[in-house]
Amino acid sequence: MADNQPNLFDSSEPTTPVPKKKKSYKPEPREAIIRRMLSSADIKEDDIEHLGHGEWFDSILELLLRDQTRGQRVVPIHEYEGNNYALKHFRHYYHILWATTDYQRRGDGYFPTDEIHPRYITRKNNRVVRPRAVKSKEEQQRRIKQKAEVFTPSWVCNAQNNLIDEAWFGRKNVFNKENKDHTWTTNPKPIRFSKTRGKTWLDYVTERRLELCCGEGPYIVSRYDTTTGEIIPLQDRIGLLDRKMRVVGENAQDLEHWREYAYKAIRSVYGFEWQGDNLLLARENVLVSFMEYYYDFCEKKGIQSELSTLSLAHVAYIISWNLWQMDGIRYIIPYTDQEAFVGAPKMEFEETAPQPKSNPTGIYAKIAQWTGDGRQKYLKPIEFRNLIKSK
Repeated sequence: MADNQPNLFDSSEPTTPVPKKKKSYKPEPREAIIRRMLSSADIKEDDIEHLGHGEWFDSILELLLRDQTRGQRVVPIHEYEGNNYALKHFRHYYHILWATTDYQRRGDGYFPTDEIHPRYITRKNNRVVRPRAVKSKEEQQRRIKQKAEVFTPSWVCNAQNNLIDEAWFGRKNVFNKENKDHTWTTNPKPIRFSKTRGKTWLDYVTERRLELCCGEGPYIVSRYDTTTGEIIPLQDRIGLLDRKMRVVGENAQDLEHWREYAYKAIRSVYGFEWQGDNLLLARENVLVSFMEYYYDFCEKKGIQSELSTLSLAHVAYIISWNLWQMDGIRYIIPYTDQEAFVGAPKMEFEETAPQPKSNPTGIYAKIAQWTGDGRQKYLKPIEFRNLIKSK
């Protein structure tokens, strides 16, 4: 019997298949996303993107990917209005470069001279950028051979940061005492400061610090041991910014006071890195550390408060200036002095973009000089090479 002919000997009633109900998508609560971010060394870029958008920025993740040295480019587009196409322009920020060959097997958008855009590291690509400690041994060995990338254990970072504080305070074991087994015992008492000008807690918080070739930023914030991936408890962290945030927490009078000096602490810490994936991880670690110290202060003071998107965006904006991409020998943005980069054909919509060819020596990296309350009008960009020459 043909498949399309009825079966005359079948007395059963014909049945109509019941369509399956589509599962309704419920967005994950913001609190759950933040809780997951605070508890893991491997921060997912999807989670950062879900922290929110604003009027003056696309997303928190986009802020963390900005290359503030090259700034904005004007992108012309045609939009259909009525019966005609109208030419419009919008501003688009340059992003940091991959600056590593580790991802080019993935194809277009992942070559060393390509910019890192959110679409390359979110959704189906949300496992692309990962901390060194959770990468395979083969990946670690390859990066050691290519870029001499060897991350410093936390106990070494602690010992060197202790030397900095010993020189500043004029005494040993200010924040912790080093043990022979490569651990440390944290000083549980509030840090003592002098009332002498230049040695107060405010001076310590605003004292500038720089990490060279910062990688994932272990000298700045020590969320996890970069060699093992093990999370370090908040009270035992030993980074340059960790120490400043501890001092802010011990001396701030209320949440507004805490927020003001937490911003100043972040503005006082700098770091540069060649490889874009490492730089992004360092930026993420500073942002998440700020979140951790915020909630810790609120808990200790009995304050019920959620971090606003605007506050996180402000921190991400500071980070995008203070942790920047640079060739540490020539003080330029990677590849901007090479013909393969400056002579690359422009995309059609980039016809008005400034061209690096005008400067054959490369584009010199810029950092921010923060003054006043740290708003943009108090930000003075300066080429990093000029700071070196002035010393």
